[in-house]
Amino acid sequence: MEPTLPRRALLGAATVAALARPALAQPGGRPVLLVVPFSPGGPTDLIARRLAISLGEGLNQVVVVENRAGAGGNIGAEFVARSAPDGHTILFGTSGPLAINKMLYPGQGYDPVKDFAPVAPLGLIPNVLTVNANIPARNVQELIALSKKERLSFGSSGNGASSHLAGALFNTMAGTNFEHIPYRGTGPALNDLLAGHIAMVFTDVLTALPHLQGGRARALGITTLERSAVLPDLPTIAEQGLPGYDASVFFGLVVAAATPDPLRERLRAALAATVAQPEMRKFLESQGMQLAPERTPAALKTLMATESERWARVIREANVRAD
Repeated sequence: MEPTLPRRALLGAATVAALARPALAQPGGRPVLLVVPFSPGGPTDLIARRLAISLGEGLNQVVVVENRAGAGGNIGAEFVARSAPDGHTILFGTSGPLAINKMLYPGQGYDPVKDFAPVAPLGLIPNVLTVNANIPARNVQELIALSKKERLSFGSSGNGASSHLAGALFNTMAGTNFEHIPYRGTGPALNDLLAGHIAMVFTDVLTALPHLQGGRARALGITTLERSAVLPDLPTIAEQGLPGYDASVFFGLVVAAATPDPLRERLRAALAATVAQPEMRKFLESQGMQLAPERTPAALKTLMATESERWARVIREANVRAD
């Protein structure tokens, strides 16, 4: 999901302003590195760059975003896991590198439990089940009924991606057999959806929104247990006959495992203060994020464990393999 040019320009200017502030809080004035394990321009990168500005203000220090993409987020995650445990290198992690990838990449060079110390969760972003406008189904149950009459396919941004796992979970819970078509990114999958080559995608709310508003696609359900503030009138999939269905991407901050507790607490407090700012909360919610009720290391540790266990079962049952 690419941010619009005005928003990107605004964030770029704000980042320059943040970099101009003196670093007072750490020895030698070293900047804090916020590592995004994905390419620039996507939703994770966009949120991280806005977050870095406010974190820098809270820490009274420069916070610089560095993108280290590849292997579903593993390259950036391993970099942080192997970094010095001094609080200067933070991973802006997501479900993949923090909980799911260890089941998809046998040669993963780090252990998310042993090699990271959790700082705190930020929140989660739901996907939305989106169908081509010509698909006659108007809700989840009609889609399930249609699948018994027609062969339907869903696209994803790649094997093992959250958009793939959301469809695999749907198949498992609904007893459907939607064919999975992997693409190299969300853009190509959406293009084929709009062209009618595939029936549906599970994609993040903001990416789907312009196509929903333009009438070229239709939303059938939100993939989290709670409705989205961006699409408040759209029922969840769980509400529509699949109780417990939950497929989202969570976000959280972690550091190298040996990082002392006082440094982790300093980062946690800065994150909590950042999220407490009304403008930051408004921004995060505008991105479709549902904020975590607790911002503690224990909350993130629990989230990583439960998400890992839940998706391990789906990956085994659906025989999911990464690209």
